[in-house]
Amino acid sequence: MTTRLPAFVHDGDTAAYYDQRAGEYDDWYTGHGRFATRDRPGWREAVAEIIALVGALPPARTLDVACGSGFLTRHLKGLVVGLDQSPAMAAVAQSRLPDGVAMVGDALSLPFPDGAFDRVLTGHFYGHLPADERARFLLEAERVAEGLLVIDSALREGVAAEQWQERILNDGSRHQVYKRYLTGPQLAAEIGGRVLLDGAWFVAAAH
Repeated sequence: MTTRLPAFVHDGDTAAYYDQRAGEYDDWYTGHGRFATRDRPGWREAVAEIIALVGALPPARTLDVACGSGFLTRHLKGLVVGLDQSPAMAAVAQSRLPDGVAMVGDALSLPFPDGAFDRVLTGHFYGHLPADERARFLLEAERVAEGLLVIDSALREGVAAEQWQERILNDGSRHQVYKRYLTGPQLAAEIGGRVLLDGAWFVAAAH
């Protein structure tokens, strides 16, 4: 579908896509809009499982990198900061964080001092990163926090582990986004951590 080199954080087209998608982003989680007719057996239960995982974390100073609409961020306890490169996403997230802060920033150059947080959380971000951006993100996460928790999409039978996807928004516009799918053990190995979840739809690992 594309001859572009894989990129995510610093890809202008990708940034524009997510900013444009902010108002409909949650449809993917909730099964509304374009996702209403998709055949995703066990999806609702899987989403509930990752919400429960995030909600069960002990209170801490948490930075949610690429927080998107704050769909998962709002379940965190303690001091919560959400960061996203999209102003539209950050605005939606802020509306869901009455006791927290959502801000615009670069996930590969986090605007925080060393050790500013107890943990970094990221959901459905790591799996979009090509190798160079993954390495930079992990270095930045380690710099600003002692712990890291990554939630992402599970590798399923019949799905290519690495691909460019065409994404269609409600206005009919088409966008290309780089995406990887992972197993729980693979994710844990990549971040140097342990598996928390190895499900049919989602995986999670903590370092």
